[in-house]
Amino acid sequence: MSRSEPVVRKRLQRRMTDRPTLHDVAAMAAVSTATVSRCLNAADTVRPELRERVRGAIAELGYTPHGAARALASQRARTIGAVIPTLDNAIFAAGIQAMQNRLSDVGYTLLLASSNYDPEQERNQVQSLIERGLDGLMLIGEARPPGLYDLLEQKAIPHVNTWTYRPGSRHPSIGFDNRGAAHRVASYLIDMGHSDIAMIAGITAGNDRAAERLSGVRAALADRGLAFAPGRVIESPYSIGDGRRALRRLMAAESRPTAIVCGNDVLAYGALFECHALGVPVPGQVSIAGFDDLELAAELVPALTTMHVPSDDMGRLAAEYLLDRIDGRPTPGATKLGVDLIIRGSTGPPPGRPRPW
Repeated sequence: MSRSEPVVRKRLQRRMTDRPTLHDVAAMAAVSTATVSRCLNAADTVRPELRERVRGAIAELGYTPHGAARALASQRARTIGAVIPTLDNAIFAAGIQAMQNRLSDVGYTLLLASSNYDPEQERNQVQSLIERGLDGLMLIGEARPPGLYDLLEQKAIPHVNTWTYRPGSRHPSIGFDNRGAAHRVASYLIDMGHSDIAMIAGITAGNDRAAERLSGVRAALADRGLAFAPGRVIESPYSIGDGRRALRRLMAAESRPTAIVCGNDVLAYGALFECHALGVPVPGQVSIAGFDDLELAAELVPALTTMHVPSDDMGRLAAEYLLDRIDGRPTPGATKLGVDLIIRGSTGPPPGRPRPW
């Protein structure tokens, strides 16, 4: 034991009720406060043996770095924010988990908020996150009032929009072509022989992803000289109960559609459950397709035909994009990810027609 160690421990004992400080860690590890700071903010620049001494002192003292002080010293909060539309949909959870995993690898913290699909609430959440200190921000979609983007520019906070692909936009994006993906689902149903197609869409006002998916189905119909019949489009909140109610409305019509495209898997679950309750065979009388490929989609009876969305990749790439921006590395303006049509048992040809292949 060194001659100075009893003195250090005695002084620390007098401070037992106080919160340990950076100076306490430095004294116990017998290093300078600058070395402790480097271990916390740039560990790779410190020799391994010194890092171990500092980490040991931190563990013994129970020291917790003060976030504001670290941010002031490094001019970074080492915090990334994310605002998603809802916490109820597992598809967002998967992307957020992948994002957090990547940020944790490099010592960043993720702060999460939800907007409930409300632009004003989204702006308030972003403002709140900024006040807590942010180095970057991930958002879902691009459509929002310009004031929010102006705020991010004023504060010089890098941002990236996900779940959308917008080449040529002034706002960076990492995602996929929602319109093209929905066009692909509808085209598949038309190729199966369906001409009377309905859609249970998400609420399109303020939701560019929902609007693009509805536009994609319309375009696929138009490409074949078809169109939605009156009453065949129902916009609905994303819930199983709303999917069930929308399906009942479609089945109550004088003539029923033979296929239904749903704006996401949650709405498709509701439509399938209501078909079971009404005794409507799927796909014998009506085919149902979803969008997202949530884990439950493959376990339903019949299993759900849907579009597989790479939510994990979007979350991970969003983290990497923001880290690159923070560190001054080159970043792409738009990154396009692929989506896959997953054909399962919930879709088939219209009643009375054989499969075309």
